[in-house]
Amino acid sequence: MSNKLVENFKKINWTDRRLITVVVIVILVVLMMDFNNRMSNMIQLNQMEKILETKLAGLEATRLFVEDDIAYATSDRALEEWAREKYRLIAEGDHPIIIMPPSDYTPVPNATPKPESVVLTRLEIWKELIFGSEEMP
Repeated sequence: MSNKLVENFKKINWTDRRLITVVVIVILVVLMMDFNNRMSNMIQLNQMEKILETKLAGLEATRLFVEDDIAYATSDRALEEWAREKYRLIAEGDHPIIIMPPSDYTPVPNATPKPESVVLTRLEIWKELIFGSEEMP
């Protein structure tokens, strides 16, 4: 069978051989271009896969953190801490201690200084608006 193919190829004249060669080269070029497109698509998909794997790992860590928070929030220890710290509640059997000021204690009022008002002339106001403040905060 291959002998027949070779004999048939030898019977073809030179112009037909050139035509067949050009067609084969064009087909090879088209196949190489398709291969190149597929390779670039594969590279992009691999990069996207790595990005998604990184996001998935971050989401998994967040999920574990939230599950730990939920487990703590539903525990008796969290309930007791919340009641004692936020609402100052006491449990049965506790002896509350209330710190009272001494009986002869008189609170001293703190005097707050009155801010001084500064009166500016029109020239100083315009100078302030145009050139800005001379004092740095």
